[in-house]
Amino acid sequence: MREAPLSMSVNKPAENTSSTDLNDMRPDDWVARWLPESWGPYARLCRLDRPVGTWLTLLPAIAALVQAADGLPTLWRLFIFSLGALLMRGVGCCFNDIFDRDFDNKVERTRFRPLTSGQLSLKKALWFVAAQLVICALLLLAINPYSRLLALLLVPIVIIYPLCKRFTHWPQAVLGIAFNWGMLMAWSDTQNSVPPAAIAMWLGTVLWQIGYDSIYGYIDIQDDLKLGLKSAAIRFGDKGKQWIGGFYAATILLWLWGGYQLDMSWPYFIVMAAIALHLAWQVVRFNPRRPEQGLGLFRANMTVGVLLVVAALMGTVLG
Repeated sequence: MREAPLSMSVNKPAENTSSTDLNDMRPDDWVARWLPESWGPYARLCRLDRPVGTWLTLLPAIAALVQAADGLPTLWRLFIFSLGALLMRGVGCCFNDIFDRDFDNKVERTRFRPLTSGQLSLKKALWFVAAQLVICALLLLAINPYSRLLALLLVPIVIIYPLCKRFTHWPQAVLGIAFNWGMLMAWSDTQNSVPPAAIAMWLGTVLWQIGYDSIYGYIDIQDDLKLGLKSAAIRFGDKGKQWIGGFYAATILLWLWGGYQLDMSWPYFIVMAAIALHLAWQVVRFNPRRPEQGLGLFRANMTVGVLLVVAALMGTVLG
């Protein structure tokens, strides 16, 4: 199939002409096979059916825990932060679907989500969010006062994120701030402080998420334009490679500087080189005209998250 040219005059990619089904709900997944039918809508509302987002939230936090502990963190702290990442990602996804329920049925990728498709009522979704927040509140008892304050500051950011696409092209930045907040809490809970180098590592992760979530955002770009919504993908338009490549380059620079300031040993920088090569591969593969490739490239960032943990381990344990 011949690709349509990008519209340079409005700086927006041409419509996707691929016949690929971009729907992100699969009726034959593990949720359908293993969970009771009545549980399915709740599991999909908090994205248990798609754990990649949870891992992309958790892995940077684990890397920060390792760096803050200068080695292996305690199993208890790993458990608390793992459960916290699972819950806060779920809460964020629930708020996203609650606010976007009137948009999602008009977007190809989201048209079968539980709220917009009528599988779940708004009232039940709100009760489900409340239950998750109660468990999150109980987790506050397991962390120190500094970290509790940071956790409370996170809640409004998570709630605000879904609304950002209505007034800014940078909702991915707010998402990156929220979903990587655990890195700051890892330091505050382990050392009762958040040094500048730790903030640099966190900022690098925020920029990384802006990059990979923008690749994902190209899937929705035509539907978002029709609905009057905004995204970084719309802002980047046909210059997506340059923008995303720039964010990825800034990510590596921040992670290199942060690692240097944290006295990471030389193996850390070897793994950073591998991460840089992987991110460069993503940029080369990315094509704004082929948004259906975005899901695969988005998932490929699991590799980056794992390597970030490996870099932290090698930089603290080895050398």
